[in-house]
Amino acid sequence: MEWSIRRYRKEDAGIWNDFAANARNSTFLFNRGYMDYHSDRFHDCSWMAYKGNTLMAILPANIDEDMILHSHQGLTYGGWILPPAHLDGADLLEIFSQAVDVWREEGIKRLDYKPLPYIYSARPSEEDIYALFRLGAHISEINLSAAINLREPVVYNKLRRRSLKKASSLPFIIEEMSDAGEFMSLVAACLRERHDTAPVHTAAEISLLMSRFPDNIKLYGLRLGGNLEAAVMVYDTGRVAHAQYIASTPTGRRDNLLTPLFDYLIRECYAEREYFDFGISNEDHGRYINEGLLRQKYSYGATGVAYQRFELDLQH
Repeated sequence: MEWSIRRYRKEDAGIWNDFAANARNSTFLFNRGYMDYHSDRFHDCSWMAYKGNTLMAILPANIDEDMILHSHQGLTYGGWILPPAHLDGADLLEIFSQAVDVWREEGIKRLDYKPLPYIYSARPSEEDIYALFRLGAHISEINLSAAINLREPVVYNKLRRRSLKKASSLPFIIEEMSDAGEFMSLVAACLRERHDTAPVHTAAEISLLMSRFPDNIKLYGLRLGGNLEAAVMVYDTGRVAHAQYIASTPTGRRDNLLTPLFDYLIRECYAEREYFDFGISNEDHGRYINEGLLRQKYSYGATGVAYQRFELDLQH
């Protein structure tokens, strides 16, 4: 049977979500309930690949005013989402090649592509990286994340063990939070003070996403004397617990209060996951690495995961 490539339509939401839920390289971020919460900011241009009448791959994507196709600017990662089995590297190369022809016909000038980091896949699913090589794409960005393999014994370094012991003498309380406003106020203050930036999400957006994905998005806070001194938002994909936001107050940093909070998340709350991902420590599209921040993450026993990005010129 011939492959066919067409754009996603709103009426495809149920089919899309069913496919994403059963794919071998998918997370809840590819559910339309997550992707579409910021549809006012991104013009959706997602794609669906069929073999005959059978859906075989989907591509979460948006397009900008310069006719650049992104996979997807509102998501940390993306790329072609694949079925559990029975689609091989030659198939995806054919899908990708046909999609490129379609995109050129529609006047799309360039593809900006962010494949799913391997730790998020239930099975090896890097057929897209091979296809990108064959199509002549080049790496445009690499950011370095730090993740703990929770299937192996978790070993903190000496400094982290010392910080944990010191903090454990304090009368703190760790709790799961429901107030996104309080959480995001701490995040905003921390980002403003330490990096002169602002969070990507608003408190209202976080509340909306938590209501849509209550099992996947959780807020955790550490209080000392009733005050919120450290907090972490976790995106739980089932395989990976990802620290989406990390924040602390000056008091929290002075007393290393993120250490007992992370210890709780790593050793108790998400101990049954495959990985705990702290996220990237880069700026300037990967060209700068915050060595201090990276070493803090590695002090918990984390090691490196590359978040890659590719660019494919469609004008030749």
